[in-house]
Amino acid sequence: MTVQKITRQLTVILDSASKLAIESKADAMLLLLEGSTDWERLREIIPSEVRKVIVATDHADDLEGAAIHDLIPLVLNKENSPLLERLQHALLEAVADEILENQCDVIAVYSAFEQSRLDSMSLIRLDERLRRLTSRDLQRLESSVPLNNLKTVIDLAIQIGREGREGKKVGTMFVVGDTRRVLQHCKDSGFDPMRGYHRKGRDLHDPRVREDIKEIAQMDGAFVVAPDGVVEKSRQIIEVLHENLTLSKGLGSRHWAGAAISQKTKAIAVVVSQSSGTVRLFQNGDLVLRIEPMEQAVKWQEFNYDPPPVTDSND
Repeated sequence: MTVQKITRQLTVILDSASKLAIESKADAMLLLLEGSTDWERLREIIPSEVRKVIVATDHADDLEGAAIHDLIPLVLNKENSPLLERLQHALLEAVADEILENQCDVIAVYSAFEQSRLDSMSLIRLDERLRRLTSRDLQRLESSVPLNNLKTVIDLAIQIGREGREGKKVGTMFVVGDTRRVLQHCKDSGFDPMRGYHRKGRDLHDPRVREDIKEIAQMDGAFVVAPDGVVEKSRQIIEVLHENLTLSKGLGSRHWAGAAISQKTKAIAVVVSQSSGTVRLFQNGDLVLRIEPMEQAVKWQEFNYDPPPVTDSND
């Protein structure tokens, strides 16, 4: 188990972040940690005026004991992921778990320059980019597909939209849930690379399967995903009439097909735009969620603040 020491530098950073949180009237403080730490000492450093302190790590074991000291634990399961991906995932999880609300300000403290050493902070405003990502939206979506499984698909779609493949942008679609009815409106667009694989080899919870999906996403057709996160078929052409649908101008056939299949069935369509990388979710024929590419998904607000002087350079 990795242990993050409470050093003098960390104390100074936390003191500065706490003052910023209080002066800016931020709603919460988010600490993006690399492992466990002295939770009691951490809570002592952060004054009670900072009402909500979220501590996020990649493993549940590292957070043991945090809640006892009035800290809100958040498991990321994003080990070795880029900083911005971990940070956005933490914010999304906090909103989904109703720890944070939309239209709130968060002071985030994280390791930007040296791993395992908290050295940076930012004031993040959850406004326009996350305005449609509310706990109410996610709970409504959960009524069709288990939330954790849907999050797995969304995370994968975001990665495809942000990274593309081999330097090229990639657009694709995942149709999740109500599998039997969805398949009634599908036909193969070509050879299905997932055909013949056992269920474990098609489970999106497996990182290796997700990498395979990124490769297949370069080909034509949609992925049909069961509610448990297992890909039933890939490279499927969705054949549904666009009845009584209203979509924004500029959205292509993939988005119309996603909206249509979500209207015709109880499935949720997760569509990745090839042109912009934007991820859109459709349910009951309506756009219910939009997530911009990772680099633009979080707004960073600069601030001017003079930290207290350090009198002792030793940790």
